[in-house]
Amino acid sequence: MQAQSSTMTQPPAVITTKDLLYISDMLSWNTTAIKTLQDYANRCTDPQISQALQQAYTMHQKHFDMLLDQMSSKQERFVQ
Repeated sequence: MQAQSSTMTQPPAVITTKDLLYISDMLSWNTTAIKTLQDYANRCTDPQISQALQQAYTMHQKHFDMLLDQMSSKQERFVQ
């Protein structure tokens, strides 16, 4: 039996409480990763490792910004 993979191309019209709590967790996880990776990259003396940490930091910052943008656009639709 194969698992079907489904990717959403648009956010849902309604965000449930469960969805909101999960998104909040994802924002928190990314914030923790961002702070940790930035700290490690600044403390690291090996340039290759520091660069890899910086790339991971940039990825998590991008994910955080994308989540925040989605939340902001959804909020604007319903607050008007």
